[in-house]
Amino acid sequence: MTTAATETAIDEIHILWTSEGMSCDGDTVSMTASSLPSIEDVVLGLVPGLPKVHLHNKVLAPEVGEDFLTVFRQAAEDRLGPFILVVEGSIPNEQINGEGYWTSMGNDPLTGQPITLNQWIDRLAPKAWAVVAVGTCATYGGIHAMAGNPTGCMGLVDYLGRDFRSKGGLPIVNVPGCPVQPDNFMETLTWLLYQAAGRAPMIPLDDQFRPTWLFGKTVHEGCDRAGYYEQGDFAMDYNSPKCQVKIGCWGPVVNCNVPKRGWMGGIGGCPNVGGICIGCTMPGFPDKFMPFMDQPPGGAISAALMNIGYGRLIRKLRSITNRTVNKEPKWHHNRPELTSGYNPRWRAGMD
Repeated sequence: MTTAATETAIDEIHILWTSEGMSCDGDTVSMTASSLPSIEDVVLGLVPGLPKVHLHNKVLAPEVGEDFLTVFRQAAEDRLGPFILVVEGSIPNEQINGEGYWTSMGNDPLTGQPITLNQWIDRLAPKAWAVVAVGTCATYGGIHAMAGNPTGCMGLVDYLGRDFRSKGGLPIVNVPGCPVQPDNFMETLTWLLYQAAGRAPMIPLDDQFRPTWLFGKTVHEGCDRAGYYEQGDFAMDYNSPKCQVKIGCWGPVVNCNVPKRGWMGGIGGCPNVGGICIGCTMPGFPDKFMPFMDQPPGGAISAALMNIGYGRLIRKLRSITNRTVNKEPKWHHNRPELTSGYNPRWRAGMD
């Protein structure tokens, strides 16, 4: 997916972060654990080449009430300058709210009525240099959008449309995760900031608007347990270090880099610490992955084939090779003779 990059370098930019969607603020909390780079390094200007960044996030902001809302009102009136809009939480359908509203942020000074999240998005998204959906709720609807919900929740792309383009010419950028992996988000944000500064090309996104370098591989391809799958060696309970497909892991079909990247400082990640992958980065989450902890469709077939044929044979052959390479060569000894096969080209005493 390509679009023309920005033509004018930006040297100062605001980040307007709203978590007024159907949200637990988990993505904000997760983001504070980032280290590549950390949000502190970005805001303090310690990352070379980035524009000066002003972050406006209610969980991290010293301002409250109307003081916090000031920059949002300025941005809506096109009086703020370049900004990136970050949306956390799924978007409710305010067309089915009856006589009330689903979620809001602040009040309209003229009417005194709440300003819904949807109204804020309508006002801010077309004026934003870039629009980022952080976390699975904002990207694809997530938990709040599952079957049977009363709010008609959806992801930001569902709300604004796949053809939406920001003021900077970018489609919506989706960084899913429940919550988002902190460095996945900060890497994406850093790319966008470098792009805004004219120092990076258009951010590469897949057909679900995810950064390709983060979501181009499956959990299985980066999992420490993947070798067990290949050998048809499966865990039967959650105390085992082996492949967890039989006990509910969806890793072979889920786009996510967490097992390879870890969660904080390279440590953690669901299968790495004994948890199954439940597909929380995927557009079909949670409905298409339920009930959790049941064997995924196809898991029984692939496991059976591995156990009956290829996997069992490979496991047997590898066990033989393992025993062989666990023995030192026979010429490692302390006897008064050399048995390594050494054959000097020139022998002592020869011309």
